[in-house]
Amino acid sequence: MLKNLEHFGRYVTLLAQIFHRPENFRMYWNELFRQMNAVGIESIPIVGVVSIFIGAVTALQFAYQVQEFAVPLYYLGYIVRDTMVIEMAPTMTCLMLAGKVGSNMASELGNMRISEQINALEIMGVNTPGYLIGTKVLATFITVPSLIILSAILGILGGLIAVLATGVASFGDYERGLHAFFMPYNVTMMFVKGAVFAFVLSSIACYQGYTVKGGAIQIGEASTRAVVLSDILILVSDYIIAEILL
Repeated sequence: MLKNLEHFGRYVTLLAQIFHRPENFRMYWNELFRQMNAVGIESIPIVGVVSIFIGAVTALQFAYQVQEFAVPLYYLGYIVRDTMVIEMAPTMTCLMLAGKVGSNMASELGNMRISEQINALEIMGVNTPGYLIGTKVLATFITVPSLIILSAILGILGGLIAVLATGVASFGDYERGLHAFFMPYNVTMMFVKGAVFAFVLSSIACYQGYTVKGGAIQIGEASTRAVVLSDILILVSDYIIAEILL
């Protein structure tokens, strides 16, 4: 218990250091764009493929479950839309990013730590928490909402493809469902979840990598801890946000 409190204290202290004034804005700016490319652009393929199939499976499973009941066919579009917007797009996207992006962040910072690159930057007068961690957290915070929007759109498109391919419902029925019972508040909740999850997955991964000690084995262990802790905290945060906002 005391060890966990110690880690939490070091985590908070480390995050507080990222808010110092940058020594060189151009250097920070270049690093920010590099991280935005790594987090956002390079994650589009996996987010897109998974989202399409999640939407398709959601549509088919809902159609299967209600086939014995007199449920209007346009409910397919309604269910897929709200499932993607409220839960699947923000949660599944960030769980995927925790595995892909989070492990990369932890490994990158871990390698820099054991090879003493971080120490070299500090000797040069660079605020390494701000330069190495702050840019990663900010890049994740900026790019994740766009990935979530992409995930929601492709999930809805995947549901449409599945519905049309199997002949469960027509395009008109599905489109009608997309417009039915729409609540803008659900979109707000989607972005709130995305912002919280983005901070969780990036900050946890950076902390694990930045504080690693040892060698290659310890870097691997830190990457694993980053993914596991991020996934757990994302799911816990998901429940807390749902409890508060709903």
